[in-house]
Amino acid sequence: MKDRQCIKCKGKGLCGRPRCPILEKFKTLQSISPVISGNSVFGASPPALFVGSYGYPRVSAGPLIPPLAKENEALLFEDPSSWENMQIEDIIAMRSRMVRANTNLHIKDARSKENPLLVKAQELALSRKPVDTEAWFFKAPKQELKFDSVLTPMGPSGLVKNFELAENPSVPKKVDYLVYDTDALAKDAISELLKSDVSTEHITRLLSIGLLGKERKIVPTRWSITAVDDMAGKEVSERIIDFPWASDIKLFSGTHFGNHFEVLILPRAYSFELIEIWLPKAVWSGESSWIGGDSEGLNGKKGYSPLAGGYYAARLPVLEYLIEIKRQASVFVLREITPDYWAPLGVWVVREGMRKALQNPPKTFDSLEAAVSDLSCRVRTPKTEWIQQAKMLSDFRFQKTLDAFFRI
Repeated sequence: MKDRQCIKCKGKGLCGRPRCPILEKFKTLQSISPVISGNSVFGASPPALFVGSYGYPRVSAGPLIPPLAKENEALLFEDPSSWENMQIEDIIAMRSRMVRANTNLHIKDARSKENPLLVKAQELALSRKPVDTEAWFFKAPKQELKFDSVLTPMGPSGLVKNFELAENPSVPKKVDYLVYDTDALAKDAISELLKSDVSTEHITRLLSIGLLGKERKIVPTRWSITAVDDMAGKEVSERIIDFPWASDIKLFSGTHFGNHFEVLILPRAYSFELIEIWLPKAVWSGESSWIGGDSEGLNGKKGYSPLAGGYYAARLPVLEYLIEIKRQASVFVLREITPDYWAPLGVWVVREGMRKALQNPPKTFDSLEAAVSDLSCRVRTPKTEWIQQAKMLSDFRFQKTLDAFFRI
């Protein structure tokens, strides 16, 4: 029971403990954390920002700066699509260099021009390229690693006295236009930015630091990541409902940092289902396994998913794929998290893992039974343990039988 609660909580404190014991053990990896001498840091911010959730509605926020990083190196710090060939410990080591320069803000300060640190943080968020940034702290940043189920690992943090951007940010025209459009709703602004090929990471920065929407607020980064995945998914799903159905049953597979994905495309009207299987000794599962699922149909998702940010991060690449092939389909996803996923790297692992799987050559099948049989060969968990939760597969099999009956 304790292990199941950990999977649902993922460090959010639902157990009532002031500190998550699972996350605390990763903070002992101090040997890979950089030594920061003095009370100042200079480097090219990727660009990156962090807004915490502790103390909400009063939060800490500010830039993330890798000391001494040059522009070409800084790009790598905030680009998960470039981390495919790295090991988990390599990502932790790299991200441990990201120093958090924090200042205290109220979420309603988003439009305030009285706080120069907020104004400069917002200027940094606008940029699509690294920006040389220097920060001065009241005292040397605390040597500590930050881990989370949604956020990418981060390094030392400190209360910032001041920071300066040493160069002008490079701002895309569409970003500049929508940031100054205070009549546009956040969901509409995000839709326009996506159509202009602005990355989800860039959009998340803008939303988090209070630069999008009519009622602008500063949003904790962990919330803005899921919000952007969700709003982006809803926007794309509305564009596929007029597409014809996919013509074949296709199955994609892929593994990313100990997360294995099976993506089954079925020729039906759009729907989406995700089954998560946490094997024993994965980062959150402890000594026992856990299986959970969630789904949606043509009318979209109602309420917040019990699978949390992973649901929305898995759904977005599926919708991107359907837009690319100009088809709609029912899509069944099985994500099996293995013990190889031993440290929490953030929800980007799901998003990038799904994108990677959907780029692999698919297999085509004449029947659902054949596809599920093939899928089961690559999943460690016996089919009997998860098939009962796969409502889509049951519905598809029933509908095919019903279609055959009416053709008689």
